[in-house]
Amino acid sequence: MTDYSRRQFLGALGAGTVASAGFTQPVAAQETPVVKMGNNYFDPIGLHVEPGTTVRFEIAAGAHSATAYENRIPSDTSEFDSAVISSGGFEHTFEEPGTYDYYCIPHKSVGMVGRIVVGSPGGPAESSPIPDGDVPESDAIVEQGAIAYGSSTGGDGNSDGGMMGPGMGSGPGMMNGRNGGWGGGLPIVGGAVGMLGLVGGLLYWALGRNDAPPETGDSAMETLQRRYARGEIDEAEFQRRRERLETGGDDASQ
Repeated sequence: MTDYSRRQFLGALGAGTVASAGFTQPVAAQETPVVKMGNNYFDPIGLHVEPGTTVRFEIAAGAHSATAYENRIPSDTSEFDSAVISSGGFEHTFEEPGTYDYYCIPHKSVGMVGRIVVGSPGGPAESSPIPDGDVPESDAIVEQGAIAYGSSTGGDGNSDGGMMGPGMGSGPGMMNGRNGGWGGGLPIVGGAVGMLGLVGGLLYWALGRNDAPPETGDSAMETLQRRYARGEIDEAEFQRRRERLETGGDDASQ
């Protein structure tokens, strides 16, 4: 074999080896996005994935579910529902493009909701606001990829108070812009208490101006005797007033 033929052979062999290696190299698996389920929140609350992506809903605290609204997912796909779980997680593969809104069964009433956009926004969820809580707008989700819970980016729900961060007490005891809370009633309660105090003070003052209310007859005589015993009047004055009482004169006990 000539040097030229040998070089051709080695070159072809090397090229075949490289090509073979290229065909047999495994494709790295796509990382599974994780949505945390904590104390009345999903995090991220907005997530964008491509069709065919498996999303894992994972318990961070408490007991929750990831349950799709049956009328807020693409019409040509099936609902998903993890049921209520208190540990571990739940996985679902999103095949069809569109917008998927979902909620937590036990905490739906306090606004524990989330949104996943698969590919591009679309479907029934885009035609009306989410009925519970608040989620980011789909365009913002697509643009950012994932929107953490607590972000105020592009709210699309009916909550006037916006979204609250994890650990901020977003359960039933928490007051927000939709509820007046105790704070709104304090001026009324304080005013009522103040009025009661004023009325009570006036009554106390009116009833307590004297040791006893004005009296006549025997009661007036008793009052005169008490004043004499306390030394408020001398004996001569006491005798003079007693005589006036006995003869039916004005109240001399004062």
